[in-house]
Amino acid sequence: MAYFAVEYAYSDETIPGRDEVRPDHRAWLGGLVDAGVVVSSGPYPDGSGALIIFAESDLAAVEQRLNDDPFHKSDLIEAVRINEWKPVLGTFS
Repeated sequence: MAYFAVEYAYSDETIPGRDEVRPDHRAWLGGLVDAGVVVSSGPYPDGSGALIIFAESDLAAVEQRLNDDPFHKSDLIEAVRINEWKPVLGTFS
């Protein structure tokens, strides 16, 4: 298992759509939390994006899961950045 930091970037133009789809997006995330796949998730306070920490086997598995995100399906994400993350200290190490 590896950790992956997924950063979403949002644009102001997608605010109404995100507001509408957010309950489905959070239900999707909640299911992944319950399954132990998402370790933590949350938006940036300035509304510019969000961070999702995945515990997954590989990058391809993360990318496949992201395709199921209601925000992705509704084209509400401006950009996605995925980095494998190797914690060496703290809770996730």
